[in-house]
Formats: sequence, C-alpha cells, structure tokens
Amino acid sequence: MFPSRRYVPNFALLPILLVALIVAATAMWFSEQDPADSPPRVDTRDARIDVLDGPGQRKRVQLDLRLFVPERTPAPAVVLAHGFDGDKTELAVPARRLAARGFTVLTYSARGFGHSTGRVALNAPDYEVTDARRILDWLARQPEVTTQGQDDPLVGVGGVSYGGALSMLLAGNDDRVDAIAPLTTYNDLRTAMLPNDASTEPISTTTAARGGDADRGVFRRAWARSLFRMATRPQVERNTSSKPDTSSTAPPPPEEPPDTGDQSLTCGNLTIRVCRAYTELARTGQAGQETLDLLEAASPSSVTSNIDIPTLLVQRQRGTLFGLEQADANARQINEAGGTVRMLWLEGGDREELPASVWGKVADWFSHYLHDSDSPRPPAPDIGFEYQLVDRLASERSPPTTWRADGYPGLEAGEVARFELPLRGSPTSVINPPGNGADTTSSSGNTAAGERAVGTVEAPRSPRLSRQGTSSAQVAVFETAQVERATRITGLPRTRLSVASVPGQPGDSQAVLFARLLDVGPDGSRAPVGDGSSPLRVTRLPEDGTAVQVDVALPATMHTLQPGHRLELRVSTTDGAYAGPRDTAVHRVALAGGKSVSLPSVSASPVEETSVPLGALIGIAAFVVLLVVAGVLAIRFERSRRKPPTPELADLPLAVEDVSKSYPGRPDAIHDLSLRVETGQVVGLLGPNGAGKTSLLRMVLGMTRADTGRIHLFGHLVAPSAPVLSRVGGLVESPGLLPHLTGLENLRSYWRATGRPMEQARLDEVVRIAALGSAADRKVRTYGPGMRQRVALAQAMLGLPDLLVLDEPMNALDPAHTQRMREVIREYARTGRTVLLSSHLLSEVEQTCTHVIVMREGRRVAGGTVDEITAGESLIAFHVDQPDLAARTLRCLEGIGSVRTVGEVVYAELAGHSTATAVNVLVASDISIKRVGPHRKLEDAFLELVGEDH
Repeated sequence: MFPSRRYVPNFALLPILLVALIVAATAMWFSEQDPADSPPRVDTRDARIDVLDGPGQRKRVQLDLRLFVPERTPAPAVVLAHGFDGDKTELAVPARRLAARGFTVLTYSARGFGHSTGRVALNAPDYEVTDARRILDWLARQPEVTTQGQDDPLVGVGGVSYGGALSMLLAGNDDRVDAIAPLTTYNDLRTAMLPNDASTEPISTTTAARGGDADRGVFRRAWARSLFRMATRPQVERNTSSKPDTSSTAPPPPEEPPDTGDQSLTCGNLTIRVCRAYTELARTGQAGQETLDLLEAASPSSVTSNIDIPTLLVQRQRGTLFGLEQADANARQINEAGGTVRMLWLEGGDREELPASVWGKVADWFSHYLHDSDSPRPPAPDIGFEYQLVDRLASERSPPTTWRADGYPGLEAGEVARFELPLRGSPTSVINPPGNGADTTSSSGNTAAGERAVGTVEAPRSPRLSRQGTSSAQVAVFETAQVERATRITGLPRTRLSVASVPGQPGDSQAVLFARLLDVGPDGSRAPVGDGSSPLRVTRLPEDGTAVQVDVALPATMHTLQPGHRLELRVSTTDGAYAGPRDTAVHRVALAGGKSVSLPSVSASPVEETSVPLGALIGIAAFVVLLVVAGVLAIRFERSRRKPPTPELADLPLAVEDVSKSYPGRPDAIHDLSLRVETGQVVGLLGPNGAGKTSLLRMVLGMTRADTGRIHLFGHLVAPSAPVLSRVGGLVESPGLLPHLTGLENLRSYWRATGRPMEQARLDEVVRIAALGSAADRKVRTYGPGMRQRVALAQAMLGLPDLLVLDEPMNALDPAHTQRMREVIREYARTGRTVLLSSHLLSEVEQTCTHVIVMREGRRVAGGTVDEITAGESLIAFHVDQPDLAARTLRCLEGIGSVRTVGEVVYAELAGHSTATAVNVLVASDISIKRVGPHRKLEDAFLELVGEDH
C-alpha cells in the first residue's frame, strides 16, 4: 500500500526531528519504567489426559491441554474454557497475560473440538462437566499448582460463552472451585433458545434487566441453525488453524472407531441426544419434555443455587443469544446462594473479542481471591457494577464511556429506579402472512416514509385482509413524545399490550409477535434500542375476540435518549431469526395498562480517566511540540514548492505524455506512452504480463520517476512527495494491514501517518462506500482475503481522493467478493470521482469500467469506451422466436457472411450490411425479435489486439 496523500517535510530536517522524537520517547519510557523490570517469563507445555466417554462407558476420550507456567511456582491455577467451535488456542493471549500475573493457567479443547476426541454434549453434567472435574484432579497433581489439600487445587475458572457456562456448571458441581469469571454467557438454554417475553403476570422490576419467566417460547431458529452448522462441519475443517502438538510426550489420540449404533451421519460431532433435540426444534419449533430436560441440565440455572463463591459476570449488550437478561438471572441466583457478585456490561456484540482491559479486571478478580494467604492480599477490584454508554450523536464509532455504581442494583434490597414515557397509537390488526417467510424488522432501524404513521403500518407486498373497513398490516407502531432532556436507559424496558384474535379471520388461540424499540431522531433517523426483537407468544386467546393483556419485556439495553428524540414501539408478526407459525392469522394489538413504556435507569457515576504521571505529561508535551514544529516546517516547505498547474490540464485527472521507463533487463518497460483519463471515468488498464501496467501506476503515484516524458495530475507535474499526490489514493502491491489492529484502527493509523486532520478522512463515508459494516471493528487477523482487500481499498479511499489508482484490486477474490468489490468501485465513481485500475480479469473490467486502455510491450495499442473497443467486425446476435426462418432470411442478403443458429439465437456476420437493415428484413418476414446486440466480448477484442499467444 502506497501512502499517496502524505505531506512530506524537508528531508534535511528528518534526522533532527528523529533524534528529538527518540529523546522524547525515551523520557516518557524511563519516567514510568523501573530499569530492573523485565517481562515475566512464561513457559508452556502440552499434555493429553484420558476421561471416560460418559456414564457407564468403558470407551475413553482424550482431552488436549496446554499449561502456561509462570516464573514462580507453585502458583494458584486458573482454568480458561473456550467458546463453542473453539479450541485450546482461542484464549492463549489472555492465558499468557494471566500467567504473567503469577497464575498457572490451563486452557484445553473441550470434547469434540480441536484435537480432543469425543462428541459434543452441549455442557452436559455427565460429559463436559465431568471432563472439567477430571481436569481439576489432574491440576492438583501438577507441581506448578498451589493446593489446599489432597486433590484440591487453589483454582479459579473463567470462560467465554460456551466456556463461561461451563465455569458455572463446574462450580455448581464441584466445591473445589474457589472463584469464577463467566464471560458473555447464558443462564438458561430454555429461555435463551425458546424465549417468551410476554407474561400475563406482572414482570418483576427488582433488578435492572430481569426478563419474563413465561414458558412455551419461540424457537430462535437462526442461532440454533448456526450452532448446528458449526458442530456438523468435519472436525479437520473446523480446526485448520490448530496443529497437533509435537512437544507433548503423550501419545497421539487414537482414531475413533466407526459408530455402530444409530448415530446419524447428519449429526456430525454432536451426541445423538443433542442431535435429536435440535431436529425436534427445527421441525416443529417446539420442545418436548426430553429436549427441555436436556437444555435444563446443560444450563447454569440448574446449579446456581449451589454457587456461593466470588463471581465476576461480564456480558455484551448486543448478544445474538445471550442478552443482558441472562447475566441478570445469573447474578440474582448466585447472590441468593450467598456468592459475592460483581457485574460488567460491555458495549458491542458477543462475536467481538473481549478487550485487554476486561481481561485485566479478570486478573484483578482472581488475584484478590486466589492470592496466597501468607502474602499481602491484593485489594478487591473496584468494579461493583459497571456499564458502558456510547455517544452516538458524536459518532457511530465514538469510544464508550464507563459508568460505575457500588453494586448491581436490586440484588440486596430495593428496586431499580424507573420512569414512564406515555405511548400513543391506535389499535392495529396485524397479519401473519402464509409461511411466515419475510423478516419485516430491520437491524438498522430504518423504515420507509410510508411507515412513519402512528398506528397502522402497511408492510410492502404483504397480503391484506379487511373487515368492516379496517386494514391489516404486519407491523403495529406506537410512539412517545420527544423528550426534553437526555435520558439514560440502563436495563430492560417493559410495556403492557392488549392482544386479541380477530373474529371471522384466520387464526387460532395463540398469537406470536415480535416487539422492539427504536430511537427516532428529529430528522426521522432510526436506531435500535437494544439488540433484536422480543418474541411474544400469547396463548389462550378467546374466540370471541376478547383481549388478553400481557406484560412485555423489551430488549435490554444501555442507551441514551437524546433531547428531541422519541421512542417508537414496533410490534410485528415476523422475524427471520425465529420460527413463527406458518398458518395465516390476524390479531389485534393495542396499548394496555398505563399506555406507557417503563424504562430503567441505574444511578451511576462516570469513571474518570486515569491520571497521567508528570513524567509522561512532559514527554507527551515535548512530543506534541515537536509535531507542531514539524507540521509548520512541512507546510512551509510544501508552500515553497507549490506551483500553479498547467491551465489546459488543470481539470484533467491524469495526462501521460511521451513517457518511457527502463529497468535492468527490460530496456522498454514503457515506451513513448501517452494517454488521458477524464473526470468521472472508470478506466480499465489492460495488457498481458509484462505490458507495463504496474510500472505506469507506480509512476502515476510518484513511487518511481519516468526516464523521459511527463505525467500530470490535475495539471501538476508528478514527482515523489509532490503535493498533488494528496488528491490521489492508491492500492499497489501489499495492503500492509496490521493484524493485531481492527480494520477501523488500521484506517485511523494510516490516515494519521498522512499528517492531515482526522476529520478530513471522511471515515464514516469510506466505511459506508466500502460496505465494511461491523467487520470494521474486528481484528484484521480474523479477516479472509476478500475482507482484507476491501479494507485495503477503503484505506486508499480515505479522504475521498479525486483520483483512485488500483492495481489488480480483484486478484485472488472469490466470485462473491469480486462482485462486492465491483459494487464498491462503482459506488465510489458515482461520487463524481475518477478511478484508474489495472486487471487481468477481463469480464470484471467489462462490467465495471466505462473506458479501457490496452497496453502491449510498454506501448498503448488501443483506447476508448468499452463499447468502442468491443465494436467493429464482429458477430451480431439476434434473439428471435423463429431461429431457422430467421437464418434462412438473413442468408438471402447479398454479401452476407456466415450465419449460424444456437437455440433461439442466430449469429450473423453482416459484412457491409447495417444492423438496421437486417432487423427490417426479419420484421418483414413476420419474425419476432426479442433482443439484438454485438456478440463480441472484451476478451475477443483483447486477444485480437495483443495476440492469441498472450
């Protein structure tokens, strides 16, 4: 990647600036570091242990373990359990950090994952939980681990998602566990996979995010399907990043014998019982008693009454399965059992990596409760209850602010403060369409203009039923008035609805609905409040149309409703994430009770930023002063070199005049090349390997100089570090992305290197044009080739340069990413800017570009619009209803070339005849013509211009 928009200062000043910066950085470092300090040494060793494959089994399963050993041993142990579809390497980074804090840390691959054998039983007590108990037995025998008695290690257990639930299940079944840290996990798989947020009984408001307890929920189809797909992939495919341990002295795991029972091939690595449960849910959307028993046994809720040890709970706001209400339930139940509970709510989704600061809190937590009693115990972590809020008015990507309370409110006494906002809106008859196929909810919260009316909202293309002049829709909408001051929402909003069957219309005794809250700005923009929808299953609806009133728990959230904004409550009949009823039904939805929405607001204070030490302040101040001086010198230097552009070329993005370039062994890499690129064009640079395409692009970007000739950008001569390069973005060679940063952090880091103000980066526009979405917040090391290339293209687009230069932007991309890249380039060109790209993918150039320049052996051999290049002596394709008659008719034209028929298409070489003449002849013969056009493609023209041997 070439940083083509960097302001470059006088090179004579660089040594001085470099020395000054080194001095400043050294001052900052030594002001904060003890010269005697050095990073603690952490060793690792791998092992495998055998466990029984379930109760009453003689067959054994091997578990793959890794131990992280600190400098000083024995030490308290910490077990870290990975998420679903992970393995022992998933938490290697936090494991190493914990080991550096003085813990002996163990990570392992759960049965059925990584290089551990066996089948996935979904954290069943007789399988994964028993496996974890055997791991504690093994830890107690290791000399690196502090013990409290025979077979009793001093141990804390933490885990993420699937592993977080395992930490609670283990603590509830084995009293040797001394402290736990479950992260972004669940409480009850029954309410997670079959939630029902409608209750005929009042929903308790004792805690901030307490959900409803109603049964007979709605199957969360999308998440369960994703889980099943991960578990049924071939094991080698799931673990291509894992390599067998070669350092272990344990023997390699034996191959499992083929199943001789009724294990279905479609169950993949799941146990038969788990596979049967999923099959039942997928087919019926309902759970039988056996499935409910399985989900209950695999849920922490089954053992939380036994957990009376210190527990740190961390939960993401935007969880596809485990919302804040699941963490709330864990906190309540463990607190009732006598455990010390602290809670941390994070901004972001459950697929995002946990930040290092969270793992630091986990380390503080275990340090306090597991520290050797013979030494001074570290102070208790000052957490209490923390949650994060993002100021979305400042920017969609502004960093969150952390708020802190003394403890999770409602656990010991009292209720969370709540306030009411009145709702308004007319009763609406909503229809569940046949098959329940469409998802009428929008993750972005945007709706069409016609959907903004309060009361009835007509869903596009949905069936309509009417009775006594009342139209039916798929969405009922109710709204509050605009608020006058900023309003913090912390927890689970709730409201009360009235639901009834519509007499005389399709339906049964139950209704399945989906409710969600939106934040509506003064300009009509909408943003979701909380993640996803609340599924509502209302049963026992009277046939006479009598309404049933229900309390509704809406998605839990951390959100600030700004002045001038209002809330919109949307109740729909469909949501693609859930399995709704397939039969058509019509129900009437209205506000009930106090006709308001009840919003929780936890009293908390913002956490102040950690003060910066004086030495660091001095270093930072020196660094800032040097940057200012360097900036002033750079600006003066640039102004001194700035010259007015050539007037006749000032509006021309690119003009190449008689340019030649030679390299050792290639005397004519570029030879007397001239070309022009006009504003608004998307120009494809074509040519075989060695034609000089990349050499030309490198000269255009100022990366190398031409031997002879001139290159003008917007009338300015191009040279390395020329000021006009600030109007050009380039993607040449490797994108150079840093794998440990997110895509967004890479973009910011790159732009800072250009020396221009961050607000000029146009970051939000670039992210939108490149369609990076939520992937921009993921680490680059998790990207595939397509995503890396899109981030690299976004990097070239920063600042929205007037000319974008791309070298093989679609190289090595699969068809889906190639199409996405094509759309991104087109979208950029629609902003009124110019794109010059080279590619060997002729079909993509034909579909993407407006103009083409063809090069061969360093020379320009053709140029023009795509249509001009593909025109000329070529076949004309006639799509007709009578191909045989059309062929005979065309052959009657004097001097016509070859005519052949393929299906309903007639291909003809018209020679001297015009296409209009041939069309008139066919029409006169009563032949219906569907379409006419040239048959020659860009590939044909390219081969003709450069030769078949290329």
